[in-house]
Amino acid sequence: MSFWIMLFVTEKRSKFTDGVDGREMAAKRQRTVDPGSSFYGTSPASSFMYNPSPYGYVSQPPPPPPFPVVRLRGLPFDCTETDVAEFFHGLDIVDVLFVHKGGKFTGEGFCVLGYPLQVDFALQRNRQNMGRRYVEVFRSKRQEYYKAIANEVSDARGGSPRRSAPRAKSYDEVKDSAEHTGVLRLRGLPFSASKDDIMDFFKDFVLSEDSIHIIMNSEGRPSGEAYAEFANAEDSKVAMVKDRMTLGSRYIELFPSSHSEMEEAISRGR
Repeated sequence: MSFWIMLFVTEKRSKFTDGVDGREMAAKRQRTVDPGSSFYGTSPASSFMYNPSPYGYVSQPPPPPPFPVVRLRGLPFDCTETDVAEFFHGLDIVDVLFVHKGGKFTGEGFCVLGYPLQVDFALQRNRQNMGRRYVEVFRSKRQEYYKAIANEVSDARGGSPRRSAPRAKSYDEVKDSAEHTGVLRLRGLPFSASKDDIMDFFKDFVLSEDSIHIIMNSEGRPSGEAYAEFANAEDSKVAMVKDRMTLGSRYIELFPSSHSEMEEAISRGR
């Protein structure tokens, strides 16, 4: 396992399981990429010692449990990690990885779960809807997940110019050409982020608490998204310079939005 793949997974930004300490989640992600340890703790082999018996038999460690990962196909192209966590509501989500090809999202992804038994529960969601699209859920393997990580790392480091160049174009040009209405959507916020944190993020602009709207999920918890209303369209356009800058330990994505989109998002969280 290369250093870059380990770095990619250990620095995954989202915390999916409510009530789980971030340090515990980081430890889980580290174990997913450490081939020398079991995903569920210390290696089973560490508890076995060679003790020759008079009959010549040696205790053999049991086989390690299967790596708890499923592959998803048919995801909406505006799908977020939070959407996947809600799709698998009730299961322990350790990691979500979206698959890109040629710089574009393919509609496929991988979801690492907390325990092997949860894979069977995840498969029961096969062909269930996420938004207006049904999502297919398949069993997967550790090697398939690692290969997908390697491809994403290669794109992020510019290992394949033909694939990384279109990604930058599709990401930036769409935002640059979007019409500004004075409203920006923020994605990737820490779940603990407050209105004061967002106002500090945009400290070069005049914002009040009433102009910040943190979006809740169906359970009334922060979804990781928010909307900010600026004084005018020109201010929101200038504020796009903050796109992909960090708030705390997470980088924040900004998208031009509208009042109607904002109101719809707020109403969904009520």
